[in-house]
Amino acid sequence: MFDELTTKLAGVFRKLTGRGRLSEQDVRDAVREIRRVLLEADVNLVVARDLCKRVETRAVGAELLQSVAPGQQVVKIVFDELVSALGGTSAAGTQFPSNRAAVVLLAGLQGSGKTTSAAKLASYWKERGKRVLLAALDLRRPAAVDQLEVLGRSIGAPVHADRSAKDPIRLAQEARSRADREGFDLLIADTAGRLHVDEELMGEVTRLQEALQPTETLLVLDGMTGQDAVQIAEAFTKSLRVTGFILAKLDGDARGGAALSLRAVCGAPIRYLGVGEKPDALETFHADRLASRILGMGDVVTLVERAQERLDHSKAEALEKKLRKEGFTLEDFLGQLQEMKKLGPLDELLKMLPGVKSPTQVSDQDLRRTEAIIQSMTRQERNRPQIIDGSRRKRIARGSGTTVQDVNRLLRQFDQARTMLKRFGGKRGRLPMGMS
Repeated sequence: MFDELTTKLAGVFRKLTGRGRLSEQDVRDAVREIRRVLLEADVNLVVARDLCKRVETRAVGAELLQSVAPGQQVVKIVFDELVSALGGTSAAGTQFPSNRAAVVLLAGLQGSGKTTSAAKLASYWKERGKRVLLAALDLRRPAAVDQLEVLGRSIGAPVHADRSAKDPIRLAQEARSRADREGFDLLIADTAGRLHVDEELMGEVTRLQEALQPTETLLVLDGMTGQDAVQIAEAFTKSLRVTGFILAKLDGDARGGAALSLRAVCGAPIRYLGVGEKPDALETFHADRLASRILGMGDVVTLVERAQERLDHSKAEALEKKLRKEGFTLEDFLGQLQEMKKLGPLDELLKMLPGVKSPTQVSDQDLRRTEAIIQSMTRQERNRPQIIDGSRRKRIARGSGTTVQDVNRLLRQFDQARTMLKRFGGKRGRLPMGMS
């Protein structure tokens, strides 16, 4: 996510932070480079110009130029202005009335990721203890109802649908009545994808909004389309009362232009980020966290929150007790790998850690290879790896589709991990993240 923008900005800042003193011309040259990088990232011209003007105004002050680390202060100023451009403090979350279901209406172009986002949003609120009903209001695309029902089953959320229905307004009202009658906390309405130039379809979604009176109307945008997404948002907000945006497919966006331009151009805040294909790959938007990621500073807060939500803490506590008594086995090692996979792709996790600026030599493929090797062992071998001699290593390599060298490397890494965990386990404190 935003790899291209992050790399180019890092190059600009490297020149600044490597100097003991900066002149006004140094700052102006750097700001000119930042503006070029932002424009190459498909940031709106006016947004890029205004952001850089504010950075330059603040950065050429005498106090900054005479400071001990002016380069670092310029980075801080850029961070502050990125946060401001992204919308500053986060918008308030969905409000849930006490007497009836909250309603979120999703709109967007065909192919923007709207139906998938509906399921992700349902999964997001289900994880937070809410009863969610999905409404299949797309009566124009033949497979739309089927797609939403498949996604609904995968996350355990019921779908209100009627394949014989012709009127989406009436169907929406029926879904609203059902949500209230059956005590759902939230109704998520998936509407038909439309072209923003199609007056008939825009009129339909406007009537749906009037009929449902939604708590929120979220416009789903494809993050990979850059300034096109911003232009689409502008067109929709002229006809529809949009309260926020979901930026879908952001994991494939190396530039970041849409995210940096939306709030300034359209006024409404970004509410959620789609960061992967799985149902749980939806994050609440935080301007400061995204700015931190863009500048290569990581996002430890989101990583910790993700760990708290997705990891099985009862397993972690059981492992901690075991470490204090029996030690750590390859069976435990396999369990920890499987827990870590819940947090998402390894390369994305590493980008959330401060100081990790280049690709790691360890990939998701390496983790899958490790998992295959351990699963090719007998239970006795997993619990007592010291019995794995040369013939056993050959058998394990054949069974996992790897080499004996791969098996040897894993056993060495396991010994190192066990030694480290014994040290942690011997202390009355928390184990490393993912193991606590």
